[in-house]
Amino acid sequence: EILFNLGPPPQFMLLLTGIPGQENVYLWISVPFCLMYIISIVGNSVILFIIKIDSSLHEPMYIFLSMLGVTDIGISIASIPTILGMYLFNCREISLNACFAQLFFIHSLQCIESSVLLLMAFDRYVAICNPLRYASILTLPIAAKMGLVCVLRGMAAMFPLPFLLKRFQYCRANVLSHSYCLHQEVMKMACLDITVNSIYGLFITLVTVGLDSLLILLSYVMILKTALTVASHAECLRALNTCVSHLCAILIFYTPEIGFLSMIHRFKKKALPQSEILLSYLHLLFPPVLNPIVYSIKTKEIRKRIMNIFKNYSTNRLQWGH
Repeated sequence: EILFNLGPPPQFMLLLTGIPGQENVYLWISVPFCLMYIISIVGNSVILFIIKIDSSLHEPMYIFLSMLGVTDIGISIASIPTILGMYLFNCREISLNACFAQLFFIHSLQCIESSVLLLMAFDRYVAICNPLRYASILTLPIAAKMGLVCVLRGMAAMFPLPFLLKRFQYCRANVLSHSYCLHQEVMKMACLDITVNSIYGLFITLVTVGLDSLLILLSYVMILKTALTVASHAECLRALNTCVSHLCAILIFYTPEIGFLSMIHRFKKKALPQSEILLSYLHLLFPPVLNPIVYSIKTKEIRKRIMNIFKNYSTNRLQWGH
């Protein structure tokens, strides 16, 4: 019997998908994604720069805000390049290993962002409910350790995902329904039983994002209860006003995930495929874009320093002009 060595089998490639039926305007669709990418990177970088150079902002609240900014930059870098590659250059193919790496970073960073929002809720809880002990409870070393735990927790929770997927043989349709990789989509392309992956994915979601959202809700129930017991109405509003930026960040992060996406999956047969894809973009890409805008507008210290930067820049230009 003669055996012919034809080399290793071709690598299984996945195909990314854009917005169905809009192939003729992909170039124009790439424009808002380019703008979102620029706004996310520049906006979060400006906030990080301001917090770094201003020693008066070296407080737990702004340390957590810095972590949120770094996480948002990471999400943008992990997801938008493949989206732009598909819409701009029609680069639809992605290898399994690249897909595994992308889904690991996307899921890890989203888990870390959820944890950071929980830390920020805890910061507001201590500041409003126990203001006299705030400085002793939330010191900078403690805040740094809490942040490190959140990062390690997110990475440890998602670390098994690529290995759980790598053990499979893939033989089903290789077309993703998004222009980036997610664990719940890739595992459906496997030839073998995916029960372990499904159970682990659900378990991790419940003990990370699910638990974080419940603890954030509990924190704000306690904050509201404390604020309503304050004798002065003005003091109550002042206390709650310090939470506005964080509440906006919570709504931006959790509303698409818990509300819109669950509705789309519930009425999946009736919903247009474009709706599901647009909502997935909303869920993934809006927090990195809107968070720096919200904090620049609603946080007085950040807004004041950004205005000073523009003011100094304008003054210097006038001086150079003369």
